[in-house]
Amino acid sequence: MIIEKAGLLSCLFLLILCKIDFMETQSIPSDFLPIIFQVVVALGFVVTTLIATHYLGPKRKTEDKLSTFEAGIKVVGNARQPFSIKYFLVAILFVLFDVEVIFMYPWAVNFRELGATGMIEMFIFMGTLLLGFIYVLKKKVLDWN
Repeated sequence: MIIEKAGLLSCLFLLILCKIDFMETQSIPSDFLPIIFQVVVALGFVVTTLIATHYLGPKRKTEDKLSTFEAGIKVVGNARQPFSIKYFLVAILFVLFDVEVIFMYPWAVNFRELGATGMIEMFIFMGTLLLGFIYVLKKKVLDWN
């Protein structure tokens, strides 16, 4: 996998060096120096800040600081108690349907250019989403009882 990424990066670097015109402008490697400089400065600031606070900060460890804290409520029981899988299912369903909405935005932006074909494709997409939602409701995944 690392070799594939390195191969991809080297191909991209060669394309930049060969000045292949992806758009109407051409970029040379020296155009990227300000971005590289900004990334180096930002990373240097983060590393310096982390190291400085580690060595310069107070080191007072008390029982209160080392105890588990959960929204101001005292801890009761073990944190490794099993709980319902429905929490995970609802989270996964939220992400699934939320990501699907993200796909609708580019369609809405390009609605006029896509024409009737784009409208039919979106109806198929929305129908598939509706079928998935009906399946979720029939399986009673969203019922908490």
